[in-house]
Amino acid sequence: MSTIRHDARVPMGAAGRRFDQTLAEMFPQYSRSRLTAWVKAGSVLLDGRVAVPRQLLVGNEAVVIEAEVMVETHAEPEAMDLDIRHEDDHLLVLNKPAGLVVHPGAGNPAGTLLNALLHHAPSLNELARAGIVHRLDKETSGLMVVAKSVPAQTGLVAMLSRHEVVRQYEAVVLGTMVAGGTVDEPIGRHHHDRLRQAVRDEEDGKHAVTHYRLRERFRAHTALQCNLETGRTHQIRVHLAHIGHPLVGDPLYGNGLRLPKGATPELIAALRGFRRQALHAERLAFVHPVTGEDLAFEAARPPDMEDLQVMLREDTRRVGFDD
Repeated sequence: MSTIRHDARVPMGAAGRRFDQTLAEMFPQYSRSRLTAWVKAGSVLLDGRVAVPRQLLVGNEAVVIEAEVMVETHAEPEAMDLDIRHEDDHLLVLNKPAGLVVHPGAGNPAGTLLNALLHHAPSLNELARAGIVHRLDKETSGLMVVAKSVPAQTGLVAMLSRHEVVRQYEAVVLGTMVAGGTVDEPIGRHHHDRLRQAVRDEEDGKHAVTHYRLRERFRAHTALQCNLETGRTHQIRVHLAHIGHPLVGDPLYGNGLRLPKGATPELIAALRGFRRQALHAERLAFVHPVTGEDLAFEAARPPDMEDLQVMLREDTRRVGFDD
């Protein structure tokens, strides 16, 4: 058991909203139920006074959390090889392979990154979500940062909310794009499919911004660099599908397999065999939340995405030669 303390200010944009809702957004490293329990127990003060979860805010109130934290993560440690790129007393950075689920959940009670982290560093069970401060989808590969201490977790969550962490991805999408751009569209849960997210109106969705630029144009596909300004669930996948260029292999947003006209048997086999969204978190950069050191990491394109792009490049050259 340990005692944690946080001091913060309610954003002015939260005026008129409920305290428990805003608190969950201010401190996403803790579950909403735990934060609500702390409010009810008097462990969270609003302008120096005990508050209630449903209390409406005016903006800029002082928030102080001082509470005891028991074991936060209830999952079994599991031995698993981890591609760790950096580790110190406060955080670690790893390269997650495609196919690895980050958190246990329905259908995935074990065999997740969280289980592996608890085996690697047992003290992580004292942190909310074992120190995981941001996610990658199961079939997205690439870099993640994990906190190992409360100060690091608090600092990383704050930096993520202020958009101070560089998260750069490589993606391969359907269709030939002619220029880069920005998608600035709110994202929320799909009206009918609980597994999907969708572009929604401002009242039903959360602010989401994705910047993208062209890297390479193929005959019927495009390789992109994507940079997240916000970090919503499935954000890149939803935004690119919204503008008509879903990720190759995306089972939720790709609308099925699409083969370019005149594709060779080799290209057809490559596209049919690519059974995940073509998305890789290739670069992560941030200021160390405890030491202040500038940190930057890169993870090379995984073999399956490299093979896919080689095949698309060869197909493009073949068509060029035919011309």
